[in-house]
Parts: sequence; C-alpha cells; structure tokens
Amino acid sequence: MNSSPSLKSAAVEKQSHQSYFKIGLSVDCVILGYANKELQVLVIKSDLKEFAGQWSLLGDLVRPEEDLDNASYRVLEERTGLKNVYLEQVHAFGTRDRHPSGRVITIAYYSLIDIQNHKMQVNEHELTWKPVRTLKKMAFDHRKILDTCLLRLSEQVFDKPLLFNLLPVKFALRDLQELYESVLGETLDRRNFRKKIAVKHWLRDTGDMEKSVVHRPGRLYTVKAASK
Repeated sequence: MNSSPSLKSAAVEKQSHQSYFKIGLSVDCVILGYANKELQVLVIKSDLKEFAGQWSLLGDLVRPEEDLDNASYRVLEERTGLKNVYLEQVHAFGTRDRHPSGRVITIAYYSLIDIQNHKMQVNEHELTWKPVRTLKKMAFDHRKILDTCLLRLSEQVFDKPLLFNLLPVKFALRDLQELYESVLGETLDRRNFRKKIAVKHWLRDTGDMEKSVVHRPGRLYTVKAASK
C-alpha cells in the first residue's frame, strides 16, 4: 500500500522561501491617443531622482489587497479621472535591475482613447500627451514597454476594429488611412488600404461630406454598432 506524499503548509513554504516573497509587483498603463496626425502617449515626469527629467508611463505598485486588473484601473482613474476605459493586458517585464528600488515585476496594459472627447481631470501639472516618435529615452524600461504595446497594436489593427476609438464619431477614409500609417509607421497604398477596410464591413456611410477642407471633400463614415 502506497503511503500518502508528505505535504507542507503554506506557512512553511513562505518561511523556507522568504526572499521569494519580497518581490514587488506593479502595473504600467500605455494610454494611446491621436492628435495632429500623430500617435500620442500619455506620460508623466518621473518622481525618482535616478530618472530626473525623464518621462514615464502611468503606473504604480499593486496593493496587497488588489487584483492586477483593479490596480490598472485605479492608476488610470487616480491620475486622469477616466473610468470605464478598456484596458488590455499585454506583457510582463521582469528584468532583475529594471527598478532602482529593488526587484519589481511590472504588467503592462494599453488602451486607446479619443483625446478630443475624453475629458481628463489632470491633477498633476506634468501629466501630458507626447508624440510616440519623440520619446527616445524614458524612465525605467518604459520605452521597451511602449514599443511592446505598439507592436501588439500593429498586429491587431487589420483584425479588430480598434483604431476607431482614436477618431471622432464621423471621419473620412483619408483620416483613417493617416491614422493607420501613424500606428504602423509606414505609407500605405490608398487603393489597397481601402480594399482591406471594405472587406471588414466595419464602416457605415453617414451620407455626409467633409466641410471646410482644402482638398476635394470626401464622404464621412462611422463605425457600425456591431463592430464596436
């Protein structure tokens, strides 16, 4: 007759692995918007001496009583006042020396919001939007986190109707193509782009036309409700 395996309690496990329970956990939010025909990211000046003058993403340590997702929404609401904004978990970053205070593993989330229609309650004067392309150096490993989220977004844009969150309710196909080019970092062929979008059946023609534009006015479209 086989004897039952010897089991240890959680308390014993913690006692024998104390150093393993001293690792910090944080969340970082990559909040993306679109303005002046450029992809923008919401950033704040780092409050650590080691990264003085550098921009960082919105983030914080996860509190002992919090779930990961709850922590990301708390960070967003505390810093901007934004609620009910979709956040998608992207990747974990755990390089041993990524944080000067000690071992901290961070979970990255990203979200897309319409800068014009989301009114943020900015309580910290150095919280601002910056064009993604201008952020060559950031605090911690935040440029790597930003690039990872941008790669995830670029892989999804022709499979899911994500980018419409960055545009007004009504938009021209020219505006949509410029947005895609900003996200993908490349110039797209006009005819091929419109074919790719047309086969998705994401858009509805509003019947309206652009006004007060220097070029030939184009039709205005909106996203079908089923695609949101």
